[in-house]
Amino acid sequence: MRLSVIGCGYLGAVHAAAMASIGHDVVGIDVDARKIESLQAGRAPFFEPGLQEILEDGIASGRLRFSTDFADAAGAAVHFVGVGTPQQKDGYAADLTYVNAAVDALIPHLNAGDIVAGKSTVPVGTAAALAEKVAPTGATLVWNPEFLREGFAVQDTIDPDRLVAGVPTGPAGEQATGILREVYHTAIAKDTPFIVTDYATAELVKVAANAFLATKISFINAMAEIAESTGADVTQLADAIGHDARIGRRFLGAGIGFGGGCLPKDIRAFSARAEELGRGESVAFLRQVDEINLRRRERAAQLVVDALDGSVHGKNVTVLGAAFKPHSDDIRDSPALDVAVRLHGLGANVTVTDPEAIDNARRVHPQLTYVHDRDEALAGADAVIVVTEWDHYRRELDPAHAATLVNGTIVVDGRNCLDPAAWRAAGWTYHGMGRPRLSALSDVSRAIAGSPSGNSATLA
Repeated sequence: MRLSVIGCGYLGAVHAAAMASIGHDVVGIDVDARKIESLQAGRAPFFEPGLQEILEDGIASGRLRFSTDFADAAGAAVHFVGVGTPQQKDGYAADLTYVNAAVDALIPHLNAGDIVAGKSTVPVGTAAALAEKVAPTGATLVWNPEFLREGFAVQDTIDPDRLVAGVPTGPAGEQATGILREVYHTAIAKDTPFIVTDYATAELVKVAANAFLATKISFINAMAEIAESTGADVTQLADAIGHDARIGRRFLGAGIGFGGGCLPKDIRAFSARAEELGRGESVAFLRQVDEINLRRRERAAQLVVDALDGSVHGKNVTVLGAAFKPHSDDIRDSPALDVAVRLHGLGANVTVTDPEAIDNARRVHPQLTYVHDRDEALAGADAVIVVTEWDHYRRELDPAHAATLVNGTIVVDGRNCLDPAAWRAAGWTYHGMGRPRLSALSDVSRAIAGSPSGNSATLA
């Protein structure tokens, strides 16, 4: 089928390349000429595993091209709209400027029978309003939310865990449903659930999913706060409750919390929309979810301060990570950078390293020092804090080797992703999030055995 994708940011570029990879003829449209030039040359404008390969293949095959001219979308059977919906500058609500502008620019190029498929995350009620705009052209609007995980976006587009389509009632909706089934034929052939519903439900599916995940993360971080006050170990707590099939272990990793371009702004926009609907009390808990999340960043910075005897002024602190999550170069609302900036503001000499996100981080926070090489970044550090759980840090960094590079063997594990016993055995003072300083007698024994002096002060 011939498809157009309006908006070639993170969502749109991945969707366009993925649709071409399963055999469709795709044109991506964006007003950013530099971005389009990069994509048309086969260069991914951001890091996402697998994107570069399918982008190059799509361009080479002729099934994929990019343009700044909306007229190039004419003739497509389905037009996907995947532009951003950022948080408004003066409030929590979603800014729909780009969604409205994209649909307005597309309307002159629509034909009767075309499908306009919204993929952006929008407040409930948006699709109904846009459908009225599209109706005079004879095209049909559907809402087809995305459920991409950064770092796995290509896989999630080609082989999703579910597909959702909000369609109008009647023949137009039935026709649109049939066309979407053709678009996603490879996933449907694998028995991927295809849920057909109304506009409002389709819009709510996305924000409800994000709100639930954010709530689960903040719940375990709230438990981490309790654990820190009682001497409990939040990681063991999460393991224990995670064995309950009704709860599950995923998203119960306590640490410095969530970030990125989706969860924070989506839960805020959901709260704002609920207020507009007169149902603010229904999701009032999301404000607490947000507050808990932000508190964990402050707590991580405080752990570094406490570990350095109450002041980081003039101390060298190495921050391992800048992206909001591994396998991405996305720094939007990054907890990692938030912690780095907090420490810098307290007078620390902060050095940040990350496998992919340094260039993006430097553009936003040039006041920090950035080093690409991990070992070079560790050299001379008085304290180290892990804030993005790249394998480069949690699995591939040998604590004994790291100890030879630093001035002070203090490590703060902002993601609870390191092995405390291994780090203590190598002589490090380990601090986790919601974990006791020494979580088990066996850990103490191993740490003492591995300590050059056996001095218990090293283990505090």
